[in-house]
Amino acid sequence: YLLLKKKTIKMYLFENNMSIKQIAIPSSITSIENSAFYRCSLLTHVSIPSSVTLIGKNAFSKCSSLIQISIPSSVESIEDCAFSECLSLTQITIPSSVKSINNSVFRRCSSLKQITIPSSVTSIGYSAFLGCSSLTQKTIPSSVTSFGNNAFSGCLSLTDYDKHT
Repeated sequence: YLLLKKKTIKMYLFENNMSIKQIAIPSSITSIENSAFYRCSLLTHVSIPSSVTLIGKNAFSKCSSLIQISIPSSVESIEDCAFSECLSLTQITIPSSVKSINNSVFRRCSSLKQITIPSSVTSIGYSAFLGCSSLTQKTIPSSVTSFGNNAFSGCLSLTDYDKHT
């Protein structure tokens, strides 16, 4: 797939692609649109360049083998369900450029053990981490003043809860 001269990865471009295992998104890309990599079940690693500012709805949803993704500090918006049901994802760091963790962004990421939320975040949407049953640690900065319903419901392994750090 030739993406070198494109600015966006279009909606549904790689949806249900069963051959992609790793991808390094080129620096010409500024946005990853809705469902761009939806249900790429063999995708394990994604490298997002610092040129990307938007990760669209369901962009990586149901990428069940996704182990690692690095979100650069250029990303300002991670839309609803962007990483929902990424069953193999174990750790995520939200960059300080993000102001809101939207609805269901990491819903049912059942292997997610640790999240780092920066002080730039002011709201966590509904079901943002619902069903993250392996989550053992979260730190919520005092900047977060709004929580959606069920934001952390079903986080059965949560043992280290630190709010307003």
